[in-house]
Amino acid sequence: MGMPSRRTRLAVCAVLAGGLFTALTPAAVATPVQAAPAAAADDPVPGHEGMPDDGFSDEPEGEQDDFAGPDGSTPASGAAQAPSARSTAGALAVVPGRASDFALAAGGDLTGMVDKLYKALPTQGLTALMEQANRDSLWNSACGTTGIYGSDLGNHARVCWQSKDDAISTEWIPQAITGVSDAQEDENWGDSDSDPIAVASYDNENPGRSNYASGRDNCVQSSASDACNEKGIRVSFFNKTTGKYRHVLLAWPYVNSKDHISFDALHAREGKCTSSVTASCAAQNGIHAGGMVWYGNYLYVADTANGMRVFDLRRIMDLNPDNDTSVNDPTPDGLVSDVENKKQVGRQNNVWYAYGYRYVMPQVATLKFTTAKNTGTTAGNQCYSTGRPKASYISLDRTGTDHLVLGEYCNYNNGGTSHGRVGTYPMTALTGAVEGTQATAAADLAYGLPEAGTFGKEALWHKIQGVTRYEGKWYFHRSNGYDNGRLLQATPQTVDGTSQLVGNPKILESSYGPEDLYIEHGRGNGVAPQLWSLSEHAPSKCGVCKRELYSYGMSEVISAFGS
Repeated sequence: MGMPSRRTRLAVCAVLAGGLFTALTPAAVATPVQAAPAAAADDPVPGHEGMPDDGFSDEPEGEQDDFAGPDGSTPASGAAQAPSARSTAGALAVVPGRASDFALAAGGDLTGMVDKLYKALPTQGLTALMEQANRDSLWNSACGTTGIYGSDLGNHARVCWQSKDDAISTEWIPQAITGVSDAQEDENWGDSDSDPIAVASYDNENPGRSNYASGRDNCVQSSASDACNEKGIRVSFFNKTTGKYRHVLLAWPYVNSKDHISFDALHAREGKCTSSVTASCAAQNGIHAGGMVWYGNYLYVADTANGMRVFDLRRIMDLNPDNDTSVNDPTPDGLVSDVENKKQVGRQNNVWYAYGYRYVMPQVATLKFTTAKNTGTTAGNQCYSTGRPKASYISLDRTGTDHLVLGEYCNYNNGGTSHGRVGTYPMTALTGAVEGTQATAAADLAYGLPEAGTFGKEALWHKIQGVTRYEGKWYFHRSNGYDNGRLLQATPQTVDGTSQLVGNPKILESSYGPEDLYIEHGRGNGVAPQLWSLSEHAPSKCGVCKRELYSYGMSEVISAFGS
């Protein structure tokens, strides 16, 4: 007789798990296990996963999209926008930089729910996860052609994704980058020599599970592909020693409709449509994760419309400890986990799923902006000089007192009153808000971006995708559609009695699709400081487009700018 099917084994495991759970309850003492009722079904509410509204504001679908029009729509052809009629020539204007607009407050306490997940599921540390990295990356010359790079700077390092899927995926779009140099002053993570680099990618297949939009798959139906599910954000940890990397799904913990602890993907809005997408029910929508900072045990992920979501690297759940995907593993709560099913997430019918991912990291805290939004529209990435900022990208400055730097992506072609703003937070304030020793985290500095200069007959200082500060100077990555972006530099100066950022007239050609910025200081490995970034566009977007992580020598960057 052959081995029972996976489905049969799953059913047996579920029954056994249900019997074990029942046997541990007081009622089971007086009732034989054989006569105990089967465990209650853990089904979602019809037409919905059972996840309550998490209270997060939504963001435009075209967030950080150079091609988004004033109303947020994107031309089907992907053609570039017409240059703005606005004149940006002339003297540098004073742009308000109000630190008070950037204030953050700690959100609801998720500790209790995360503790329940920690007891329900096996756990794993980052060091062990790095040792079990399972996807092959390519490094330096093995990445092949260098057509995506500009002519002003030479690469110190290049890293390429696994070619058969991650490098060409239209579902997962890489955005944010951080690493062990942000995490630790000495760049040594435990006893690991992996020197991890972490990249966040967002699920581009919006709006997700409740998608009844015309011409698109209905994600609620069993016939829909697994790509139809809105999976939110995943973080890929690269092991620089072995050249391998591993994905981790970020998750939101909640108590489901059957009063069981569960988790779902990260969403800015939880879709509740059951027949068609309407304004009243909307559709599920993910977040963009345009920036990320790893500091100590915490991973800070930018949530454009809300602030930051925080994760704890000590709280990584492992749904496949035996590394055998063909057999469902038992979990500490008496259930089982399934990593072959890519269409379900959280606890469903007494089985744990994670869209096929082995590792899940639940959100432990939220830092939300407290300032009211400006009343102007932001559908086409418009920005304003006052009111709540957008958390489009973040980075860490370790060259003085540790600070997190946060900034806005804006498309000035579409209107608004600002090219964008940046602000800084002492890391002690953010850590205090995350750990509950203080209720708020105040920014201690803010600037508007420079307003002088043009590029391609439009404003130079907008469409910023990443920022960092190094030894007092500010560096920005400006995107340029499906073409080479630019690396910009600005310095705080006093102009007409007001402190503001003044742009360096020298601009450097960067890669196609340039994104977030991260500085590797080299304190742990003796390598000279490096400025890291990444490109987002898959080859399907343009003839030269390609996804890579890459670094420039920081001394070369400084020299190229003339200071």
